[in-house]
Amino acid sequence: MGDTNRTFARRLWLGALTAGAVMLTSGAFAQNASPDDVAAGFRIFRQKGNCQTCHGWAGDGVKMDTQMPDGANLRETDMDRDSLVTTIKCGRPDTGMPAFDKLAYSDGRCYGMKKADLDKSGMTMTDPPATLTDREINLVADFLYAKIIGKGPMDKAKCIDLFGSEVPTCKQL
Repeated sequence: MGDTNRTFARRLWLGALTAGAVMLTSGAFAQNASPDDVAAGFRIFRQKGNCQTCHGWAGDGVKMDTQMPDGANLRETDMDRDSLVTTIKCGRPDTGMPAFDKLAYSDGRCYGMKKADLDKSGMTMTDPPATLTDREINLVADFLYAKIIGKGPMDKAKCIDLFGSEVPTCKQL
């Protein structure tokens, strides 16, 4: 793709993101998310969403698979919950972050763009390991805000809180 098209595509992407072209949350962050909801979000992060493959087991951006894209350090993000949920649903074109909403680019719900807009601009989307429901996306957000975002670097106490004291990785911290 030429530089002009790439520049246009990035401006379109940044403009849509900055303007808040879409608010895709299906409920506000539960300030007091239940332990069961946080645990369910953790399971989705680790298993169905396979988020740790790019974002690392600690959510710190130290990925687990060298073949995968570099994921953001979620422990240091300043992303608000609405932006986080939108990013999980819509992904981030041209970055390796997949869209977990199966209809993400079907009807303009994501950044006001459809698949044809992505194709025309030359932007690519990584396929997700699975699609997630709105409820699952919100559970992942609940987990991330309860245990990862704004919690500082991983340490032994945080590791034990997530995985238990018998996990070898926690014993090594």
